[in-house]
Amino acid sequence: MSSHLHPMLNVAIKAARAAGALINRASLDLDTLRVGAKQTNDFVTEVDHAAEAAIIETLLGAYPDHGIWAEESGRREGKGKGRAFTWIIDPLDGTTNFIHGFPVYCVSIALMVDGRLDQAVIYDPSRNDLFTASKGRGAYLNDRRIRVAKRTQLRDCLLSTGFPFRPGDAFQTYLRMLGDVMPRVAGVRRPGAAALDLAYVAAGFSDGFFETGLSPWDVAAGALLVTEAGGLIGNFTGEADFLEQKECLAANPRIYGQLVGVLGKYSKFAPVRDKMALDSQSAEGVSRERAADERTGERAKDDAPAGEAPGAGDAPW
Repeated sequence: MSSHLHPMLNVAIKAARAAGALINRASLDLDTLRVGAKQTNDFVTEVDHAAEAAIIETLLGAYPDHGIWAEESGRREGKGKGRAFTWIIDPLDGTTNFIHGFPVYCVSIALMVDGRLDQAVIYDPSRNDLFTASKGRGAYLNDRRIRVAKRTQLRDCLLSTGFPFRPGDAFQTYLRMLGDVMPRVAGVRRPGAAALDLAYVAAGFSDGFFETGLSPWDVAAGALLVTEAGGLIGNFTGEADFLEQKECLAANPRIYGQLVGVLGKYSKFAPVRDKMALDSQSAEGVSRERAADERTGERAKDDAPAGEAPGAGDAPW
């Protein structure tokens, strides 16, 4: 731990490294890992629970009156003067990656003081990368100051995102949104750990990030990293009060404004006229696709030999 860091940040770093050590040990023997499912495609392992317990033990050992808001064990209010302090914890962001041995996952810990993000740690145990931020003191990667990327044109940008994966997620809407974004940028990546995606935006490794369906523990630490690195973060309409709104957009200020222009109409907070226009465009697109399918079907019938069903020669059996 470093003497120049905020003492609460030092404790968070200690907690993140303790969790990271558990995760690294478990990654050596994934075949014996017990995996459960909270719902379809939403996994939890014994490592998630053990890492979260280690984090909470470390934090409350130093600050027993503080509140906890954790992915696996839920929310508990602080006591007395500690009621102003809440630790927001994701013990293993990227669990699906972890259980498959895909090394993109992290520990995410943020401290909220009187409703404002104040300290943040994101720790990537597979690379031993430690991202930290304190309110008003900047963002760092392994003691090196980091800043968001300086690109100003959307067409030059590399973005990251996450796919909807839970039952009830608006997957078709997301596909329309992705189809709107991809032709405008240099590339889009889907690493699978939102907290680490935000840390990468803060470090300038990517130019922006957008995703729906996220929870506060997915984005709290990353949000402070991004803002302390000179970036902006909010919902798709650009509103900064986004933590519990389940949509997240982050980028440097120039790119952020351009992405709001593209993604704003897909927000659940978009004006009614924007939603109506989007629905109209979607209906027109469906009609065009249906007409194209019908034309293709007619051509297939015309080209098929007499007595042979179109496409019979291409049957998969």
